[in-house]
Amino acid sequence: MPAKTKTPALSTELSVGEVATRSGISVPTLHFYESKGLIKSHRNNGNQRRFDRSVLRLISIIKISQHLGMSLEQIKDHLSSLPQDHAPTATEWKRLTKKWNDDLEERIKLLQLLQSQLASCIGCGCMSLKECPLRNPEDRYGKKGTGAQRLREQCRI
Repeated sequence: MPAKTKTPALSTELSVGEVATRSGISVPTLHFYESKGLIKSHRNNGNQRRFDRSVLRLISIIKISQHLGMSLEQIKDHLSSLPQDHAPTATEWKRLTKKWNDDLEERIKLLQLLQSQLASCIGCGCMSLKECPLRNPEDRYGKKGTGAQRLREQCRI
């Protein structure tokens, strides 16, 4: 009878290099995320940085959120409701998605407004199109501040 070989136990901790390889982001980016409080690590007895395996899920969430145009501050705010020491449970994930939904709805509304107004005026206050004096008499949006004031007003952002 052949001897059984033991399968090595899957470590719950990953080195910074392993996290970088598995997540597809660079080591400096991991350090940056950690400095911003988005992820956390600890030091082992040899003073080497170690991450819990659950950090891979957090990094995926961060990358997707950035792709959607969210700032790191917004991402941090949303992630604050998730545990840092384990992968989110279904209940924890549901709580996060409820919180996130309002922000995403605002983004969708803004993108739809932008899409519908691209051909004429996007509400930037630049005053370079013929319609602007009609839509923005006496530069009332310019008096409210810089940027897309008309769109902000319509989206309430």
